[in-house]
Amino acid sequence: MIDPAIRAHLSQEPKIAPIVAKLTIPPRPDHDGDVYFGLLRSIAYQQLSGKAAGTIFGRFLDLFPDGYPHPERLLEMEDGAIRAAGMSRGKTAYIKNVAQYWLDHKLINADWEQWNDQEIIDRLTTIKGVGQWTVEMMLMFVLKRPDLLPLDDLVVKRNIITLFSIDDTKLKGKKLNAEIIRCCEPWRPYRSYASRFMWAMKGTEV
Repeated sequence: MIDPAIRAHLSQEPKIAPIVAKLTIPPRPDHDGDVYFGLLRSIAYQQLSGKAAGTIFGRFLDLFPDGYPHPERLLEMEDGAIRAAGMSRGKTAYIKNVAQYWLDHKLINADWEQWNDQEIIDRLTTIKGVGQWTVEMMLMFVLKRPDLLPLDDLVVKRNIITLFSIDDTKLKGKKLNAEIIRCCEPWRPYRSYASRFMWAMKGTEV
């Protein structure tokens, strides 16, 4: 359930106002602020439909006695067992990279509030297999940071381009992103919620 004050703020921007009035944002687990778990989930969901990814991630969690992929146990697990749950070879390596990073940097009980969004993105994207989109999803849904605009997400980007009638035949790359950011400026400081409405337009689960 989105705070009525956030809905009211977004509704002041005329392009998104009808969408905010019409659509409901479904609730999503925040994993009790568990950044490690959130990253693993985001990796599992990369380039897959929500339903398929959910099935695979559920099978992956079932590999662990208590249903939680503790870093030490994840690193000890055979790659073949993880792949048998449906994870690709690449994703298997990536989730193990996350587990190793967590142990190396002693992040199990880290206080993530000490870092801003960009500092967390810069820190975690040093992990091989963890890109900006993956970290942004974690920031939005696990740490509940309110003002992310995930331009690496094709659904969000395409729907913003359509919503504001941006001519992406003329604007490309950084210039296109700059125009998108400019158009979405009225959505601050709640661009994370606006992005969720962009997904809701297509019924996309992340």
